[in-house]
Amino acid sequence: METGPETAAPTKAAESSAGGVRAGALLVLAAGVLWGTSGTSQALAPEGVSPWSLGALRLLVGGAALMLLAFLRGGLGAGRWPFRATFLAGAFVASYQLSFFTAVSRTGVAVGTLVAIGSSPVLAGLLGLVFRGERPGRAWGVATLLAIAGCGLLVGGGGAIAVDVVGILLALGAGLSYACYTMSIKVLLPGRSSEAVMAVVFSLGALLLSPLLFISNLKWLAQPSGMAVVVYLGVVVTALSYWLFARGLRSVPVASAVTLSLAEPLVAALLGILFLGERLTPLALCGIPLLFAGLAVLAASMSGKGR
Repeated sequence: METGPETAAPTKAAESSAGGVRAGALLVLAAGVLWGTSGTSQALAPEGVSPWSLGALRLLVGGAALMLLAFLRGGLGAGRWPFRATFLAGAFVASYQLSFFTAVSRTGVAVGTLVAIGSSPVLAGLLGLVFRGERPGRAWGVATLLAIAGCGLLVGGGGAIAVDVVGILLALGAGLSYACYTMSIKVLLPGRSSEAVMAVVFSLGALLLSPLLFISNLKWLAQPSGMAVVVYLGVVVTALSYWLFARGLRSVPVASAVTLSLAEPLVAALLGILFLGERLTPLALCGIPLLFAGLAVLAASMSGKGR
């Protein structure tokens, strides 16, 4: 049976759509891997570093790098920016820095990152459903349950890893902030370049956190390791990763993007074990394949879209 032009065109469109979703998912995964190095970078910073000042400097350097990229690629665009979504995105980015870096300093890299990002898929799914009408779907539910179960084993079986109640609450606050700014960024993307959106959002976040730099001890910046950590966090973990994330978010729903970002706690846990001497019990180690399984389920479902 021959296929006419009227059937070939939809097939090509479907394949193109599926390819876009797969490419977007890979970009989000790449961003998650880079984010997974942030906690370890903080742990390798000189002694006496304030988590709040580190978060502020990260946004300052990252926002400047993104702004430079945006102007090199055509500027911020000519249209008006919606005030509410723009301000909320910047505010949630700022609150994430404060809560995440403080949580990591209290609980350790593995637990802080796992709780922060492990809690965000459920929150993102609910927010996406309520505010954007996005229905995550069965595959997202299965993937999220597997991933959260993996996070739970990693946290609950943490052995010598510290579990600080205040730190856990701060990590949950970071997870909520992450879900909220992901949704806000999704609102800003239509009609604007990825680099322009991230440049504006992170520069606003840096502006909101800048007063902290006037009350913080920044002598550690004079050390080569201190400056190296700030540059790495700003340019690689912030500017590059969030540019990748924004590009992927164009074709990936909010809930799926946040679930794919669970690559971050997986990388963070492995780096904490390999380079920082953090130890996990056999029960906690069982959480790693569950996290992998969750990501695999979601990736497989997204690969099948449009077939």
